[in-house]
Amino acid sequence: MREGSLDAPTRHALAWRDPAFYDPAAIDAELRRVFDICHGCRRCFNLCDSFPTLFDLIDAASSGELDTVDSKDFTPVIDGCTLCDLCFMTKCPYVPPHAFNLDFPHLMLRARAAQAQRGEVAAVDAALTETDRNGGLAGLAAPLVNWANATGNNLTRPLLQQLAGIDARADLPPFHARSFAQRALQAPPLNADAPAFGRKAVLYATCFVNQNDPDGGLAARAVLAHNGVATEVVYPECCGMPKLEQGLIGDVAGKAQRIAAELRPWIDRGYDVIALVPSCALMLKFEWPLIEPDDANVAALAKATYDLSEYIVDIARKEGITPGLQPIAGGVTLHIACHSRAQNMGQKGAEMLRLLPGADVQVIERCSGHGGAWGMKTGHFDTALKVGRPVAKQSLDGGKAFIASECPLAGVHIRQGMDKLGGDRPQPALLSHPIQLLARAYGLI
Repeated sequence: MREGSLDAPTRHALAWRDPAFYDPAAIDAELRRVFDICHGCRRCFNLCDSFPTLFDLIDAASSGELDTVDSKDFTPVIDGCTLCDLCFMTKCPYVPPHAFNLDFPHLMLRARAAQAQRGEVAAVDAALTETDRNGGLAGLAAPLVNWANATGNNLTRPLLQQLAGIDARADLPPFHARSFAQRALQAPPLNADAPAFGRKAVLYATCFVNQNDPDGGLAARAVLAHNGVATEVVYPECCGMPKLEQGLIGDVAGKAQRIAAELRPWIDRGYDVIALVPSCALMLKFEWPLIEPDDANVAALAKATYDLSEYIVDIARKEGITPGLQPIAGGVTLHIACHSRAQNMGQKGAEMLRLLPGADVQVIERCSGHGGAWGMKTGHFDTALKVGRPVAKQSLDGGKAFIASECPLAGVHIRQGMDKLGGDRPQPALLSHPIQLLARAYGLI
């Protein structure tokens, strides 16, 4: 057996319909097998909080080995995994097809799925996964909700912390009265002279862009139209990433089936599918096919899906982008989101920004520490800032005029990290997605 693997990582379908998938004894045995391998390697010590938590448990054990760690103490290790997939994609030498067959994130997912089956998902955590319902309700009173959610609101934020477990210090994204889907009813003018004219794509809006960042969605659609791409905004429902984080795999499977069935006719008519948030692109491309490996609609959707930055770069490489981009003064720091990296497509956000004349792009390829809802939670927020401190420091030291992450929540978290470090130093302007700089450079916004 080779010590490590030079083969491309591959993943097995999730056997979530098999009762053995939820067997506590089998899960514990697999946790111990994998944790012992991780303990002997420790290459992932500087990724998410799961690994230092695990290694501290072992180091504090009476034998200094896993055999004297009680299984009940594994819970913080399982909870600390944010399903970023970086250990699997970038660090672990023992992923399939290696004989050790190690897939740490999906093992943590399996453990959470068993917890969910036993009814151990807290009601408030389950409620927070209902992003479409929550966003729709918040949009009905967006100014009031945004006031209540504002960091520093000493009247409402302590109450939110007590009721929902969301740290009162964590910045929360705003809500909007008019969603992206509502604002997108009127299509932007299509540039028939663009080199890529003739392309057509469905924009899968994602729950975040639809309710929290419609301006980012409009910027994306404007850039695509200026490059000749006819677009339709289609948003059946959330992709289910928040539910996946809670181990609610059956709910995610239902979403995959419904959304893929609704998008299939568009694919059959020659439309590409563009997901506007990397986490959602990852779900459509990779996670759904592992949850529903026999669903033909899911398979077709995975092949047709692009990340937004990936699609712009694809235009640039194949047809060439529309000329007329103007320089953006001051430069930009780009954080490569974990779920962009997990798509195994390269630094597409950086490639896209380098299409700008005289582009000055500082790239940071390290975890922001946020990890979806995890970094907002009481008990995790300080750890999230600690994990993301190197990113915040590099962003602040870079001295660029703008900062962006393809993950909008990561960008907000990095800004909070910079605020903590900043002192009197000027802060770069935060963009929800680097596509907004292209829109500015074209004079579209």
